[in-house]
Amino acid sequence: MQIHRLLRSPKGFTLFELLIVMMIMAILATISVPTYKRSQIKARESVLLEDLFQLRKAIDAYFADHESYPARLSDLVQGKYVRAIPRDPMTQSTETWVCVSPVVASNGDLQGGRCFDVHSGSQLLGLNGVIYSSW
Repeated sequence: MQIHRLLRSPKGFTLFELLIVMMIMAILATISVPTYKRSQIKARESVLLEDLFQLRKAIDAYFADHESYPARLSDLVQGKYVRAIPRDPMTQSTETWVCVSPVVASNGDLQGGRCFDVHSGSQLLGLNGVIYSSW
């Protein structure tokens, strides 16, 4: 009797059970991967906003001290307004930041320097529908 019971007792999973488990895992992966990608993009956008804020703050401090805007972002590092030029989180490079020239004064003269504002060099579209280079 005991030998008969040992032969009949199931010791593994059936093919159907394995397929059900694999299908559930595929459904969970299908749901979680887009959410994960979106959270990565949100994190990069947060870093971009903070980097832009800090660079603009450093440009303003440079202008307050020198009464002219810096010619390059590297002038901010040399003047110790920032420790280093941050890496653009969208392009993964420190070389892609775009400096915006200052506005023309009412008398037609530039208000010193060439880096009045800074933008990302990325042409990708953000989650808010605006291109990163215009942030």
